[in-house]
Amino acid sequence: MPQILSELFSTRSVLCDGAMGTMLYGRGVFIHRCYDELNLSQPELIRAVHEEYLQAGAEILETNTFGANRYRLQRHGLQDQVRAMNLAGAQLARHAVDQMHDKLAANAYVAGSVGPLGVQIEPLGKVAFEEARAAFAEQIGALAEGGPGIGVDLLMLETMTSLSEVHQAILAAREAAPQLPVIVMMTIDEEGNALDGSSPETAAARLTEWGADAIGCNCSAGPATILTAIERMRTATTLPLAAMPNAGMPRALDGRNIYLCSPEYMASFARKFAQAGVQFIGGCCGTTPNHIRAMRSVLRALEARKTTPAPTATASVQDAIEPPPLAQRSKLGADLTAGKFVALVEIVPPRGISCQKELDAAAMLAKNGIEAINVPDSPRASARMSALSLCLQIQQQVGIESVLHYTCRDRNVLSIQSDLLGAASLGLRNILCLTGDPPKLGNYPDATAVFDVDAIGLVNIVRNLNHGLDIGGNPIGASTGFAVGVAANPGVPDIDNEVRRFAYKVEAGAEYAITQPVFDLRLLEAFLKRIEQFHIPVIAGIWPLVSLRNAEFMRNDLRVFVPDEILLRMQRADTPELARAEGVRIAQEMLVEARGMVQGVQVSAPSGRYQAALAVMETVLQPPTSAGKLEAKTPASRRAEGLGVNLGKL
Repeated sequence: MPQILSELFSTRSVLCDGAMGTMLYGRGVFIHRCYDELNLSQPELIRAVHEEYLQAGAEILETNTFGANRYRLQRHGLQDQVRAMNLAGAQLARHAVDQMHDKLAANAYVAGSVGPLGVQIEPLGKVAFEEARAAFAEQIGALAEGGPGIGVDLLMLETMTSLSEVHQAILAAREAAPQLPVIVMMTIDEEGNALDGSSPETAAARLTEWGADAIGCNCSAGPATILTAIERMRTATTLPLAAMPNAGMPRALDGRNIYLCSPEYMASFARKFAQAGVQFIGGCCGTTPNHIRAMRSVLRALEARKTTPAPTATASVQDAIEPPPLAQRSKLGADLTAGKFVALVEIVPPRGISCQKELDAAAMLAKNGIEAINVPDSPRASARMSALSLCLQIQQQVGIESVLHYTCRDRNVLSIQSDLLGAASLGLRNILCLTGDPPKLGNYPDATAVFDVDAIGLVNIVRNLNHGLDIGGNPIGASTGFAVGVAANPGVPDIDNEVRRFAYKVEAGAEYAITQPVFDLRLLEAFLKRIEQFHIPVIAGIWPLVSLRNAEFMRNDLRVFVPDEILLRMQRADTPELARAEGVRIAQEMLVEARGMVQGVQVSAPSGRYQAALAVMETVLQPPTSAGKLEAKTPASRRAEGLGVNLGKL
C-alpha cells in the first residue's frame, strides 16, 4: 500500500463525499441522461460538485464513474468510450483535489467509483464470469492509469448486489491495479441482507477471504439499517469498515424521489458509525455537501475528544450525564416501572383559544381514577391549540399528569430542540415521539411539511437531551428528564417493517409504547410476541366506535385493522344511540381480553365523549381490594362475570 494512503487506513474515521447523481439532478441534468458522459461534455459541472464536497470537509472524492462500464454504457451507445470517460473522471477529481489543496491546507484523496455491471452474470445470466471480470478490468485500468497521485488513489467497489459479481470485481482490481487499496460496499435490503440473500456475516467473511482492504455497506434503506448490518459484519471480520448510506428511504413527490433525512440526522448516525468503529463514513443517494458538512462537524468533535486529556476531578462539565431512573422522572414512569396497570384517556386540543371544556374533562377523569391525560399533536394534520399548551394547563390547573404527543411534521431539528427544552423547563415529563400525519391529510393540504427526522430520529434527540446533550452533542447542563414513549401499530399490513422500526425506536431510547386502537386481539397478541425481547411496557390503544362510518374511517383512512365482524356489529346498531352503546361494548371486550397482555390502556374519547371513555374502563377503575391493590382477574373470569357497565350519558 502506498505510503500516502497509510493515514486513511489508520484507526481514525475518514469522511468521504456524498451523492453525485443527486447534485447533478439538482442542477437540471435530465434523469435519463448518461451521467458518466458528463465527464467529457460538461467537465466544469463535475469539477464544481467535487469542489463543493471538498469545501464541506470530504477527505475522499469519488469519481463520477459509477456506471462507466461497457454494459451500462451500451444502453446509451457509448460502450466504446469506457477508457475516455473513466480517465476523464479520474482527472477531474484529481484536478479538484490539487486545486483545493492549497486553499484547504488539507489532504484529500481520489477514489475510483465502480458500480455493478447492470447485467446478470452466470449462473443466472448470460454474461460469463470471465466477461464480467474483463469489463471490470477495463474500467479499473482506465481509472488507475498513471498510478496514485495521477490516476485514482484507491478503488470503491460500491452498491454491489451479489457476492458472485463483486468477487469478479475484486479479481479484476487485483489484475488491473494491484497497487491500489480496494474498499468494497454491498447494498442491502431492510433485513440487512445483500440482494442475493447473503447475510452481513457471510458477506463480510467472503469479502475478507477474497482480499478486500475494507468492507461495508452503502446506498440501501438508510443509516439505521446500515448501522445494524455493519455491526453484524464486525463479528465476521477484522478489516476496516465503511458506511455510506442514503439519506433515508426515498419518497415519491411530483415524479421524483426525495430523500428526507436532514443533515443533522445523518450527522447523528455519523457519530454512531464512528463509535461503532467504522472507519470510512460518507453518504450515498440524497446526501449533499450540507450533509457532509454536518457529518464533518460531528467527526471532528469526536476526534477532539479522543485527543483531549481526561477531565480532572475538578472539571465542572462532563460530555454527558446519566438521567434519573424512569421511576423518578414522572408518575407514569414510576407506575410502569412498578408494573402497575395504568389507565390513560386522550383529550384532543380545541380548535380555538378556550380549553375550559378540556380542563373540565380532565378534572372529571382525574376524579375517577385516570392516571394521565394523553394530548395529541394536531391529529390528522388539523390546526388546533398546541398540545404543549394544553398539557401544561392540564397539569397546572387540574393537577393530573399529561403525556405530550410530539410530531416531526411541522418542525426542523432546531425547533424540536427548543420545544423540548421549553417543555422540560415547564415541568412536562412524559413524551410520545411520533413522525406525524402529512399535511395533505388535513384541512390545509398545501401546507408544507418539514420531517427533518422521523420518530426514530426524534427519540434519539430526546435521549440526548435526557443525557444533558444538545443535538450537536454539547452539554446543556442538566437532564430534561423525559419518560420516552413511542407508537406502534399491530394491524399494519407490513408487520415485519413495523417490528423493525419498533426495534430501532427501542435502540434509540424508547422506554414504553402506546399502540394504535386495537380491534383484533389476535393481531395484538402476535405483535406482542414479536417484540417481547425488547422488554418495554406496552399500553394498548382502545377506541370506542360511535358509528359504522367511524369504523370504516378507522379501517380505510387510518390504517387501523377493523375486522369484518366489528363492522357488521356496528352496521346492526341502526340508531346513533345504539351505535355508541355497541362501540363501548366492543371497546370493553377489547380491554377485558387485552388486560392480561399489556401494562396499560389508553382510551380515546371520540367527539369529546369522556363518559364513554370512563364506561369502557369501569373494569380497571374498580375500587381497591382490602389489600390495597386491584384484584387480579383472568380474562375468562371477567367474561364470566359480565361487563356490567352503565351505558348512560354516552
